[in-house]
Amino acid sequence: MTPEFSSVMTSLDLLSAAFIVLIGLGLLGIVILFIIDISQTKDAVRHNYPVVGRFRSIFSKLGEFFRQYFFAMDREEMPFNRAERDWVDRAAKGEGNTIAFGSTKNLKVPGTYIFVNCAFPTLDEEAVDMQPVQIGPYCPYPYNAPCFFNVSGMSYGALSTPAVKALSHGARMAGCWLNTGEGGLSPYHLEGGCDIVMQIGTAKYGVRDAEGKLSDDKLREVAAHDQVKMFELKMSQGAKPGKGGILPGIKVTETIARIRGIPVGEASISPNRHLEIKTTRDMLDMIEHIRSVTGKPVGVKAVIGGSEWLEEMCVEIHKRGMESGPDFITVDSGDGGSGAAPMPLMDNVGLVIQEALPLVSDILHKYGLRNRVRIIASGKLITPSEVAWAIATGADFVNSGRGFMFSLGCIQAMRCNKNTCPTGVTTHNPRLQKGLDPEDKAVKVANYCKNLVEEVQTISHSCGVLRARLLGRRHVRVVKDSGHSVPMNLLYPRPEILPEYKDQAEAMQPLDE
Repeated sequence: MTPEFSSVMTSLDLLSAAFIVLIGLGLLGIVILFIIDISQTKDAVRHNYPVVGRFRSIFSKLGEFFRQYFFAMDREEMPFNRAERDWVDRAAKGEGNTIAFGSTKNLKVPGTYIFVNCAFPTLDEEAVDMQPVQIGPYCPYPYNAPCFFNVSGMSYGALSTPAVKALSHGARMAGCWLNTGEGGLSPYHLEGGCDIVMQIGTAKYGVRDAEGKLSDDKLREVAAHDQVKMFELKMSQGAKPGKGGILPGIKVTETIARIRGIPVGEASISPNRHLEIKTTRDMLDMIEHIRSVTGKPVGVKAVIGGSEWLEEMCVEIHKRGMESGPDFITVDSGDGGSGAAPMPLMDNVGLVIQEALPLVSDILHKYGLRNRVRIIASGKLITPSEVAWAIATGADFVNSGRGFMFSLGCIQAMRCNKNTCPTGVTTHNPRLQKGLDPEDKAVKVANYCKNLVEEVQTISHSCGVLRARLLGRRHVRVVKDSGHSVPMNLLYPRPEILPEYKDQAEAMQPLDE
C-alpha cells in the first residue's frame, strides 16, 4: 500500500468517523428534544407531535418574514386571521399586547367600525369598575351576572374532557359564566366552581326522559346545583340554523353517552327544532314551564332570519304580563361556529351578528321590552374592538366560543369534526388529549377574559364614558362604500317606543345608568 493511498484512506476514515459522530449527535439531540417535548404540557402541538411540532413555531415566525414578500398579510386568512389569533394568544399568555409600525387593518373596507374618541377621555382614576347586571327579575333566583364577556355554548363531546376542565377552572378565575352547550351538564363543567348556564337543545340532552322528552325531575336535579345560574333554550345556532346538533359517532364515548342519555358510538343527531314548539306561544309556554320548575332565569338562543316571530313574541308578552317573557335572548351569528355543520347552512343561512344584533335590540326597544329582556351577542366576537362594538350596538353581554378555544391552544386546524384535533381541544383520543394540561390552560382562559375586558374598558374610556356598558351607537362610526364613515346612530336609529307600551317601558328599571 503506497503512502498516498494510506493517506487517502486515513482521511476517509476520519471523515467517516466524523460523519458517524455527527449522525450520533443528531440522533441524541432528537432524542433529547423528544423527551423535552413529550414531558412538557404548555404546548399541546409539541407534546402530541414531539420534535416535528417545533417546526410549526419556526414556520410561524418565518411566515411573518415571508408574508412581507411572497404571501398574504396577517388580515387575509379565514375564518379568523392571524392578527386576531395572535392577539388572543398574547392575551392568554399575559404578554404585552402592543404592536408596532401602525395598523395592518384596512380601515376603509365597508362595514369597518371606528370608535369615536373623546377630546377629554376618562382618566383611570375616574373610571368605574364593571358592574353586575341582573338577569331574571321575576325569578325566585335571579342572576346578578358579574362579567360582560363569557364562554359560549360548546358541548362536552364536541370539546374534550381536559378542555372543559380548563374552561371551568378558567371561568371561575375570571369571574365569567360557562355555557354547557346542548350536550348536557357534565362533572367537568362543575369541577372548577364557575357559574354555569345550562343549555337545552332540541334533543334535551341532560334533561330528557327515556323517550327523549323534557323531564321535570331532571330539570330540578340540574337546577339544584348552586353553580347553575340560568337555562338557555336553544332554538337555533350559527353553524347550522334550521338543523340540530351533530356529534359524530366516533366522539360518542361511554361517558358522553351516559350524560346525554344516548347509545355509545352512534352519531348524536338532534331534531331540527323542539318538537313541542310550533309557534311563538309554544315557545313562551316552554320558557314559563322551565322557569316555574327551576326557579331560575330562562332565555332563548337563536339565529335571526325572519324577524316576525320576535314581534309576535313581544305582543304576546304584553298580553300575558312582563314575567312571561324570556329573561334573555342570545343572538347568534349566521356565519358558523365550532360545531360540525353542512356547508350550505354555515355559509348562506341566517343573518350575521352585525345585522341581527341591532335588529333584535330595536324590536325589543320598540315594544318597550329592552329593559326587561337582556341581550347576549354571540358569533366571531373574539377581540376587544368586536366586543366593544356589540355592547355599543345593544348587547348587555357577549359570548365567545372560538375565542376561548384559541386561548386553550387551538391552532385553527379545522378538524373539529374528525376527532383528530392536534391540540387536544376537540378530540377524545387519549394520546392527543395529553397535550392539553387543564391546570396550565385554565390560567390562559382567565388571562384572555380579563385582558379582553380590560381593553374593552380602555376603548370606553377613550370614548369618554366611565365604563363599557355606557357605550352607545353614538360612539361608533361605520365605513360605507365610499370609504367615508357615518355615525352608527344615524345608520341604525333607535325606533320610538310604541305609544301603547310607553308606560310599561318607563316603569322598568334601566339597564345601566
